[in-house]
Amino acid sequence: MYILKLWRSFVVVFLFAFFGAGAILINYIVFPYISVFLKKEERRQHYCKVVHKTWKFFCDLMEKSGTIRVILTNPEKLNNLHGKIIVANHPSFIDIVLLIGLLPDTVCIAKKEIKKNIFMGNIVKSLYLINDEDNKQLLKDASEILSQGYNIVIFPTGTRTEEGKAMKLHKGAALMALHTKADVIPVHISCDYKFLAKHQKIYDAGIKPITYTITVNEEIRTEHFNKPELTNIQIRNRINTAIKARIQ
Repeated sequence: MYILKLWRSFVVVFLFAFFGAGAILINYIVFPYISVFLKKEERRQHYCKVVHKTWKFFCDLMEKSGTIRVILTNPEKLNNLHGKIIVANHPSFIDIVLLIGLLPDTVCIAKKEIKKNIFMGNIVKSLYLINDEDNKQLLKDASEILSQGYNIVIFPTGTRTEEGKAMKLHKGAALMALHTKADVIPVHISCDYKFLAKHQKIYDAGIKPITYTITVNEEIRTEHFNKPELTNIQIRNRINTAIKARIQ
């Protein structure tokens, strides 16, 4: 059992070293190359394709190596999604990789600190929305991206959730839905074994494949909350409550 655990730790570390090398390649070679030959308005489509396909390949590699197993319930609900806000809980480090790997034409909200990351900095600045102090600019950019048919992934908790602690949601996802009028696709992610969680060592991978169950829940139609007797704050709070009920 000890040898098996040691082997799985080695495989996980190797996989993430491979992921890091791929991220550097995209960051410093692929994206700059694309930016030279394509007009600005064409770049996002190609950036999305590159990240979607490479992250899907990485997820497939994790499955084939026996590190994880992914079960997607209600997969038909993810078919042909365009202009949707996808919200999810956040139990592990690779949640965004799994979701982007499943969903083409999808971007996400990234923390501003990642702009300085050697592996992901240029990827984030080129493709993703930065969650910084300029909330009006973020909403403006989100409206533009959604109107072009791209989806946006948001983790309303803002950071990885900790087991046994109550889920606390920021209201940014609800505010974006209210501002853009986009509908919300709530997703619940669960693991049968704690893996890549907050404060957990990357090499702690147990002795068997970790099963990720990704459940796509009922869509939240933003228009259903627009009632004349409600203020914007009340509408936002009701959307936020609906999100929490479907992702926890």
